[in-house]
Amino acid sequence: MDILPHRYPFLLIDRITELVPQQRAVGYKNVTLNEWFFAGHFPNNPVMPGVLIVEAMAQLGGTAILEPNTLATTVPYLAGIEKLKFRRPVVPGDRLDMEANVMWIRMNIGRLHAAARVDDQMVCEGELLFSIVSDTRLFRLDASILHL
Repeated sequence: MDILPHRYPFLLIDRITELVPQQRAVGYKNVTLNEWFFAGHFPNNPVMPGVLIVEAMAQLGGTAILEPNTLATTVPYLAGIEKLKFRRPVVPGDRLDMEANVMWIRMNIGRLHAAARVDDQMVCEGELLFSIVSDTRLFRLDASILHL
């Protein structure tokens, strides 16, 4: 898990069970009623927000897209989402099993197919595009194009 820059409460993967750099990653998240997002999504009907399912797949995909000898100097940023479909909700007690398979990497851009399942039932799948950034200072607040 040290590969990812994310930390609690926004680290959405419990374990990476398989990692073949620049090829494939497999992991999971055990979804419990204690998740921070269930307090408001939705009271008396807790459902994991779809954007957080996508974020979990993107976090896993970020581990697959990186080259091993650049882990300390590069960060994968989600740059696009295509052909994404949701098939069923994720609720407390579910184990969200995810996989990310790299389709291609060219220079500092990569595309992968990501899928999430619960009990072998498809939850969500689609293609994620990543930008692999070596100078993370480009994303500092004071470097923002919105800086006035």
